[in-house]
Amino acid sequence: MATRSRTRTMFQAKFQSFEEAASSSKGAERLRRLRAELERRGLDGFVVAHADPHQNEYLPACEERLAWLTGFTGSAGVAIVLRDKAALFVDGRYTLQAKKQVDSKAFRIEHLDRPPGRWLVDNLKEGSTLGYDPWRTTIAGAKRLGKAAKRAKARLVAVDDNPVDAIWTNRLAPPLARVVLHPLKFAGEPAEKKLARVRTELKKQKLDAALLSDPTAVAWTFNIRGGDVAHTPIALSWALVPRQGKPTLFVDARKLTNSVRHALARLADILEPRQLETALGDLAKGKTIRLDQATASRRLADVVEAAGGTVSKGADPVTLLKAIKNETEIAGARAAHRRDGAALVRFLAWLDREARGGKLTEIDAVAALESFRRETGKLKDISFPTISGAGPHGAIVHYRVTKESNRRLRRGELFLVDSGGQYQDGTTDVTRTVAIGNPGREMRERFTRVLKGHIAVARAIFPDATAGSQIDSFARAPLWSAGLDYDHGTGHGVGSYLSVHEGPARLSKLGTAPLCAGMILSNEPGYYKVGAYGIRIENLVLVVPQKKPRGGEKKLLGFETLTLAPIDRRLVEAKLLTAEERAWLDASHARVMRELGARLDPVTRKWLATATAPLSAA
Repeated sequence: MATRSRTRTMFQAKFQSFEEAASSSKGAERLRRLRAELERRGLDGFVVAHADPHQNEYLPACEERLAWLTGFTGSAGVAIVLRDKAALFVDGRYTLQAKKQVDSKAFRIEHLDRPPGRWLVDNLKEGSTLGYDPWRTTIAGAKRLGKAAKRAKARLVAVDDNPVDAIWTNRLAPPLARVVLHPLKFAGEPAEKKLARVRTELKKQKLDAALLSDPTAVAWTFNIRGGDVAHTPIALSWALVPRQGKPTLFVDARKLTNSVRHALARLADILEPRQLETALGDLAKGKTIRLDQATASRRLADVVEAAGGTVSKGADPVTLLKAIKNETEIAGARAAHRRDGAALVRFLAWLDREARGGKLTEIDAVAALESFRRETGKLKDISFPTISGAGPHGAIVHYRVTKESNRRLRRGELFLVDSGGQYQDGTTDVTRTVAIGNPGREMRERFTRVLKGHIAVARAIFPDATAGSQIDSFARAPLWSAGLDYDHGTGHGVGSYLSVHEGPARLSKLGTAPLCAGMILSNEPGYYKVGAYGIRIENLVLVVPQKKPRGGEKKLLGFETLTLAPIDRRLVEAKLLTAEERAWLDASHARVMRELGARLDPVTRKWLATATAPLSAA
């Protein structure tokens, strides 16, 4: 109990400090000050993205310019500030959240279905000058902005320093968390062998070098981890890997202990980040350099091209190598999910007891769930901010509870909790939707359609190299048949004690990357009724080889479900399931009981036995 109380206090402290940095009530005043700064610099507009020089999903506090300016705390978005108007662009996950967090009188909320470039063409005045930060804009992003400015007969210019920083008082310093070595018992492959594989890929693709601008790629390649951002154990760093010769690692020396520096010096030359541009320019002369299109900044491309080098566009070679887990990482993922599953079951049993009293809040649930994970003794961090949505808040896809929005869990409503943990042996991400009291008929019917889609993905058998877009429709078909859908992807890749959102593969309408054995992805269809409730069922799955049927011609793949947690049987409308779907659910529940039962105390084990009973016993 004391542990849970301390966790709740820690959660509130972290949460309050974040809210103080991002306040919608200050948006109009900060917007006025930014416009004054732009006028001083001779700029008619400026693009403020949720970005740092690495395009990280979770940013260090000193890079949260978009949140500081607008109040919007989502993990993706961009604001465009002109002299007479301003707009914030977000995707379907964040439309409801943005409306709650942002001063709509200061910023117009736009969906990314209408790209910022189109908005610029309509609103940027002829002859005006639009500024952007080349360190925090990708190559493709800068190209899109340039095209829009040209169509508007305006001029796009890169700024040497971000104008938001000139007005952001009390901005925190960059982080200096220690770099640590990731043990071989978790990594499964020495850094020397990984570097050799990267060089092999460079040779295959006829590249002279690759710049690793994604810190997760640097972490994987050199078997290091860090703590510079929340939820993803990375050190903000770059690495330059030539096809021949010693790599160079660019990391602040203050993050390295003597022992870590000694270990890394055997693998690479170590320089300060401020030396990156010079070193890249020296290497690039007459060479072809791969810059990762998802994470490399326009500024880095400028350096290569100014030196007479050629930028090779595409993903850095590490992206795919990292996504295909080795046997050690797969074993670690299974172990992490057993540990995490036991913690989640303890939470679900606790929730079932405590929610009956009607006093439990969304924040209470977040703190309790984190405390159960911390009690494992293995949790390093949560893998993303827990989504704890009661009733209508569950319909906000990436809802983040605040002190003001904190809601009680009420009888007759649904509660959606999406959470995960970072452990040295694996990263977890799981969503469960739970009935508080007796669910309504519509809730059960739509939950079951989501479940049918989830099962369709889990049971899918498909040819090797099938794209994620082909699997995505499996999850949507039961909803489509009822005229329903959801406005997010069905699944994303997941790292091994790295990013909970990892490329290149995803189960999405836009998922073009082929699925390969060893990849870990999420399976998370949903349904969201605005103002009423949200439903999502998420497990992580491992892509595994399947036995080729007699007479078959294609190498086949399928999914092994890694997540171990019950699905709320009270929400299942059994008559809507086929015999095969019922069998899948019963087998899944039997496995949860078999693998977790011995890890639980007698009271929780008894609760789990009821929660995982065969559907025929419902």
